[in-house]
Formats: sequence, structure tokens, C-alpha cells
Amino acid sequence: MPDSPPAGDRARFVRRRLLQGIGASVLAGVLLAGMLAPVAVATAVATDGISGVADQATSARLGDGRMGATSVLLDAAGEPFAHLYDQHREPVGPDGIADTMTAAIVAIEDRRFYEHDGVDWYGMGRALVSNAAGGSALEGQGASTLTMQYVKNFRLNVLASTPEEERAATANTPARKLAEVRLAHQVEAVLDKEEILAGYLDLIYFGRGAYGVQTAARTWFGTTADQLTVPQAALLAGMIQAPERFDPLNNPEAAQNRRNTVIAAMVEVGSITPAQAEEARATPVEVRPDAGVPAQGCAGAREGTGHFCQAVVEALDGSGIGAGVLRNGGYTIRTTLDPRATDEALTAVRRTGGAEGSSSVANVAALVEPGTGRVDALVSSSEYGFDADAGETAYPLATLPLHGAGSVYKVFTAAAALESGIVTPDSVLGNPASYTSRNFRNGSAPYTVANYGNSSSGPLTLRQALASSPNTPFIELTDRIGSLQPVVDMAWRLGLRTSLEAPTRDGGTVGEAVIAQRRASFTLGPEGTSPLELATVGATIASGGVHCTPLFVESVSDRDGGDVALPGPRCDRVIDESVARDLVTALSGDATSGTAAGAAAAVGWNRPVIAKTGTTQNYASAAFLGATGDRAGSVMTLPTGAPRPVCTGPLRTCGSGNLTGGAVPARAWFAMVSALDGGAGSTPLPGTGAGT
Repeated sequence: MPDSPPAGDRARFVRRRLLQGIGASVLAGVLLAGMLAPVAVATAVATDGISGVADQATSARLGDGRMGATSVLLDAAGEPFAHLYDQHREPVGPDGIADTMTAAIVAIEDRRFYEHDGVDWYGMGRALVSNAAGGSALEGQGASTLTMQYVKNFRLNVLASTPEEERAATANTPARKLAEVRLAHQVEAVLDKEEILAGYLDLIYFGRGAYGVQTAARTWFGTTADQLTVPQAALLAGMIQAPERFDPLNNPEAAQNRRNTVIAAMVEVGSITPAQAEEARATPVEVRPDAGVPAQGCAGAREGTGHFCQAVVEALDGSGIGAGVLRNGGYTIRTTLDPRATDEALTAVRRTGGAEGSSSVANVAALVEPGTGRVDALVSSSEYGFDADAGETAYPLATLPLHGAGSVYKVFTAAAALESGIVTPDSVLGNPASYTSRNFRNGSAPYTVANYGNSSSGPLTLRQALASSPNTPFIELTDRIGSLQPVVDMAWRLGLRTSLEAPTRDGGTVGEAVIAQRRASFTLGPEGTSPLELATVGATIASGGVHCTPLFVESVSDRDGGDVALPGPRCDRVIDESVARDLVTALSGDATSGTAAGAAAAVGWNRPVIAKTGTTQNYASAAFLGATGDRAGSVMTLPTGAPRPVCTGPLRTCGSGNLTGGAVPARAWFAMVSALDGGAGSTPLPGTGAGT
């Protein structure tokens, strides 16, 4: 009788004979019966949460293979400035993955991948026998094929939308394994092996926020998945088992050992030669020292672009691409953001008035191209984000009508009077120190308004009045118009759409309330005003009376490169060109002899420009509206929270306030536009006959 084998060999001998003798019975009795017997299958499936129509839907999604992909926002120069995602992923499919990568993953994860039909029955049986003593479920021991892992990870990373579904997708139970077995069979019936491999590699997590092999290749090596070398592919394939444990930056020795294990496996299956393996093992593990994925969302956008990013998200939502779809759709969004204009605008709003570092007050700027509506820049000295201690804000300061623009609204009264023929730019207006309206009231009392300091410099032309900005001439002009309807209508036509359409508590709009309540104070600008729409007003005037809806997005492509249909820019003539010319003339004095003259002189400004300053009551906010033939823009200085007086030097909320539109907002506007244009522009303002 032969000697007994050593204990270790004897254990292996027993397991092998056991598998050979009863393996088929175990599989038939446990797995196949569980798959085929209606009652057993129903029980397992119900426990797993997949049955009937849901099972068919899951199978269809797996076969389709559509998974979440990052959407990218590009500036006008084609450079990315924001990434929107739930999981940062860039699926590339079979043609985008190097053979080295597929060989590495097959060698280390599923050597019989090309032989089985989605389920490795030999491995499954071995797992059953090996795990029986321990009582654990069918995990490890070769029980999961790459196809089954694809199913598991697809359910976890794509289909699961609740914590319960995530737990079901990873539960260590026979029910989950049975569901994966069945779904793996269905996947193999509709996808070929290369498609399954690519789907798995596009889906799986590789650490540092990188989902999918393309993102992993960029994150770790600064390359693409189709260019991965043997040692690079082996490192990535080895990381899948435990991305944190085999992180090559945090655990370089463990990562290298794991990589070399994969290289050895590749030799064993014949995908590389021993000589290639020796060369690969000798290659140092070299990864990017700053390995990581781009920050997510508008709060993680490139410096100075977060508010523009949020405006793009809102614009796309209005076009039918919701935020959730955007984060998973893999869209490429080409925007109008001008990187140079954005940089100059950001510099101006941060430096002017000491706004940088202020957590309570922000300078907000918008730049719009006349005649097209293209938004070149949308910035704030308070970055878009959620860290209030760092001075960030998630309020869309540049697009929402949060604070008043003050005397900038005198533009609308002047425009309505010019359109009706009541005045010309050279018409003389009365300018008493105070004025009581003949038509409008303040509650039960007559509406009385006074100039700043209760002073008067005598009668003024309309052009002079817009430049020096006394109050009484414009309330008198409103009296002559006779109704606020033409004034509010003019403001809406020129561009204050959101501001006037904002809802009121009684179900109406702000514009309707101003007209119904006969608020003559409208011309003094207390109403909430969007900086973007204020810039649009300037663009409408500068383009000769053509209003264009703000345009943020040039085009959108889906993940397959197809164009996504979007509403085109809409441009409509809203005032006659002759009225626009008169308005340009009427607004031409502010930068030379009015409240903005100091700001213009500070940069040596000597070109035609329309300009108007504004300051609200109690110095709670201030604004500047300006435009050349090429650029229109606004700057508003405002509290980031509730209205409070604002002080300058540095900007902050305070008890009394001293902020004016001719100081901080005007200086920021002239600083950014002069830095951008330098010399003269090419497009003349209406009626000027000269380039700006």
C-alpha cells in the first residue's frame, strides 16, 4: 500500500476527487436547479429584486451597454473649463482599448474568458466545494467571470439609484449570484467577447475618482487607453481588485508587486513572452504625481468660470437637457465663453474696490456681444461654490434679479420719451431740487422726489441729465409720458425680461405690479435686476435696437459625436434704429462729463461709449451699464446676501454706506473693456460713424 501523501497534498487530492465525483451533482442540484426550476428561480429573483419586466429591462440595458459618461464644457477656444459627472468616465469601446489591456485583465481575472459562455462552471463548482466548509457565498475562487463582474458592476454603477439597490447589487448572497449567472448568459447572447471586455473596462473603478480605462489611463499616465504599454496595463489590471490598496502613489511597493503578478499571469496564458515580461518587470512604476480627475460640477470649474458654467447648466435645462442627464450623458458642450474676456473681467472685478476677499459684497460683471447675444464673460469676485468661509456663493449672482440697479433705469424712461417724440437728446428738462408728481402717488400721499443733497444745478438737456443723473427731471418726464406702461414695456423690450417677469405674491409679475400700482420710483431703479440682462440692454442699444436672447451654447454633441438640436439664438428688432441713435447720443455724456468721467479718465478712455451709472437707496447696491460697438457689459456691486448698505475701501456691508455706481462698478467696467480692446474697435455705435 503506497505511503499516504502529505497533509497539504492529501487535502488537494480529496478536493479534486470530490469535485470530480460530485461536482456535476452539486452544480446540477444547486445551480442548474436554481436557474431552471421555476419556484427556485422565482424565489431567488424576488430576493434579489429582479423579476419579470425589470429583468428584461436590466438585460436590455446590459446589452446596450450605455453607462454614465462625463459631459465637458469647452470655451470658445476649445479648451475644457468644467466637467459634469456623477462618475468621471469616458467610454471608448473595443477600438479604443489596447490589446495589452485586454490581455492583462483576462490573464489576472478570467483565464477561461474566451472559452465559457458567461459562467465558468468549473470555477463555480470549485467555489462551491471550497466555500462549503466556510459557509460563505459564491465569491472568489474563480466563481465570477468577467461577464458576471460586468453584470455586477453595471447594476451597481449604472442601474442602482438608491442605497437599497446598491446593497442588492453587492449583497453576498446566492440569490444575487444566481441573478448574475442568468444575466451573464443573456449578455453573452447579444454581445461578443470584445464588446463585453470593453464594457467591463469602460465601467470599472481604477481609483482616484477614475471610472473606466480611458479615464484611468489619463489619470495615472497622462495617456489614452489605446496607447497603454504592458507594464501600464498590468498595473491597471492589478488595481481593479483593490484600488486603494494597490494605489501606486500611496502604496508603491504593493502596487509594483501586484503589477508583477499580473505580468507573470500574462506569461502563463501566453499573451506575452518571458522576454517581454522581464522587460516589463524591469520598468519602474511611473505615474503622474498629481494623479486625479477634474473637479466635478460648476463649483469645480476653472477659476472664474463657475457662474458661467451654472448659467450654461440652466440654459441647457431650459432646452430639455436636465442636470441629471447632463452629468451622465457624455455631452460635449461648446460655449461662447471667451477666455481672455473672462480673465480680464475677473481681474477687474476682484481688484476694483478691494472686492477680492470680501465675503459679504461682490462685484459681478457680464459681457455680451451686440447683434448676436453671445455671452463672452460672466464673472463675480465671489467664486461659485459652497464654501462660504472662503467667500464662495452658490447664488447665481450674475443671472438672478437680486438687487437694484438704481439710476440706470433712467435709461428706460428716456428711451420711452424719445420713442414717443416727447423729447430729443437736446430737449431741456426742468431740474428742481425736489418735485411732486402730478400723476403718481406714494400710497395715499403725492409722490415727491428730491435730488441728491436736495440740490439743483438748473435746467438740463436730456443728455446732460443722463450724465449727471439728478432724480427730479426723470420723474417729471414720467409725468409727461403719463403712464408707466411705456416705460416698463421699454425696459422689457430692451432686455429686462427675467427681472420684470419675476412672480409676485399675488400671482402676477413685477412688471405688472409696477404698472398697476403706478410706481413712479421705477425710474430710480429699486427693482431687482439681473447683471446679465443689464448687459443685454446695452447690447440692444449698441446694435441699433436689435435684442438678442443671451447665447451661452454654440453647439452640443452627444457621446457618439452627433449634433443635439437646440433652439437657435433669437434676435428681434425691438426699437426703431432712429430711437437707438438718439439713445446713443443721449447716453454719450456720462463718460466725458458725468458720473462715470473719473472712471473713464483713470484708464485714458477717449472713444465713443454709451454709459450710465446707478446707485440704490441707502447705498445697498450700485451698477454701471456701458457699451461700445463691439462690447456691451454691466458691472453690479451688491451684497451676496440680504440688502444692506455697502461701504468701499475695501468693499463690505456696513452701517451707513458710501457706494456709488460711478466709483466701483464704473471703474471695473472701464478697466476690463480697456484691457480687452486696447485701441479702437471695428464696429461703430449707431449714429457715431466711427469705430469704437
